[in-house]
Amino acid sequence: MEAIASGTRAGMAEQAGQQPKVAPVDEVLPANRLFFFGLQHVLVMYAGAIAVPILIGGAAGLSTEEIGLLISADLFVCGIASFIQSVGIWKFGIRLPLMMGCTFAAVPPMMAMVSSPDIGLRGMFGAIIAAGVITMLLAPLVGRMTKLFPPVVTGTVITVTGLNLIPVGVGWVAGRGPNAGDPVNLGITFLVLFAIIAINKYARGFLRNIAVLLGIVIGFIVTALLGRVDFSRVGQAHWFEFIAPFHFGAPEFHIAPIVALSIVMIVVMVETTGMMLAVAEMVGKKVTSRDVTRGLRVDGLGTFIGGVFNTFPYVTYSQNVGLVGVTGVKSRWVCATAGVIMIVLALFPKLSLMFALIPQAVLGGAGIVMFGMVAATGIKMLAGVDYKRDESRHNLFIVAVSVVVGMIPMVNDKVFSALPQWMSAFTHSGIVLAAVTALLLNLFLNGYQGSLAEDTIAKKVGG
Repeated sequence: MEAIASGTRAGMAEQAGQQPKVAPVDEVLPANRLFFFGLQHVLVMYAGAIAVPILIGGAAGLSTEEIGLLISADLFVCGIASFIQSVGIWKFGIRLPLMMGCTFAAVPPMMAMVSSPDIGLRGMFGAIIAAGVITMLLAPLVGRMTKLFPPVVTGTVITVTGLNLIPVGVGWVAGRGPNAGDPVNLGITFLVLFAIIAINKYARGFLRNIAVLLGIVIGFIVTALLGRVDFSRVGQAHWFEFIAPFHFGAPEFHIAPIVALSIVMIVVMVETTGMMLAVAEMVGKKVTSRDVTRGLRVDGLGTFIGGVFNTFPYVTYSQNVGLVGVTGVKSRWVCATAGVIMIVLALFPKLSLMFALIPQAVLGGAGIVMFGMVAATGIKMLAGVDYKRDESRHNLFIVAVSVVVGMIPMVNDKVFSALPQWMSAFTHSGIVLAAVTALLLNLFLNGYQGSLAEDTIAKKVGG
């Protein structure tokens, strides 16, 4: 009935000579704005996007040139998956402003695979392909779990996601190695942070929406003027590089690696569901279990394509969720444009290397804002949860326990170290621990709410 009424209103608007109102999430912005907003998303996720290829390439003993190939392949698939997720093609893509990137949850098992002479790179890529197929098949089942994610669960997961991202941002601020805590790096970080805050306060319109991008550019220029950026590597990179499938040979399929990565992907899908609901909340779009299923299928499709093109499992990137909240730019076509930019960067290594030169101290200033915004979005959702009525008296207990459990890996990563290795996919991620804890506590204390829970989410997300 709602769809019919909506269509009737659109028809009446057309008859009256008016254009039907386009939802902010579906708005196609002018080309120049799409480019700069998209570029902002790329800069935010770039450091994380190239980290996994570097880690796996190093563990596999690959040459610098081969690691560069992994990075290009990663950017290429990031772009394809992000475009599909944002635009929506057939039964794939939730049509929200979301970026896709390699999941760090899969790094420990993948490092073990490439270090094993019986599995190696080809066995790892075979496991990635198989895990991608399994993820696509399981997406409808996991998608129906939206019924189990009322605001008390969703808000808790999003809050813990932001809190778990804070160490990443702090790591960028403090730096690593001999330069950790360098006063100059700290100064650059807070220069970027101040620039972003000042632009948000004094700028208007377009400039205000690209505050994070402008802050990063200002920080990069200052860092370069201080002589802390080495541009010599750009000259050594190729101008163009074709991304070839199965560069390391035909994939091999072994049961144990497939099972390990499939478990990781199931865990990741729970995490992805929380990210999708967070962005839906920010852009004011009503989402259903069918929409979530379409989004989860892209996790599987991106992972499958990743195995074909010599790269890794993919997931919705939480770093970019905060950017949507900071900028207020809700159009999904921004992330589609960011996907195209990443594909171009993958094909032109000189360009991609320029992005890789951005110091972590510069990204740290942006990270403080964005990762804090993810946590703030979760707190905002929790503020709307009822804690007073008798039937809602358990909600405060659910939030309290779940947040603490979700903080365990961040506070002390040794707590679960004595557990079996196969459990690491669950215990390494505070986001997953918080999601499972909140979900189970809500079922136990509040009971199964069925379609009512889904309606509550839809009402909350839809505003």
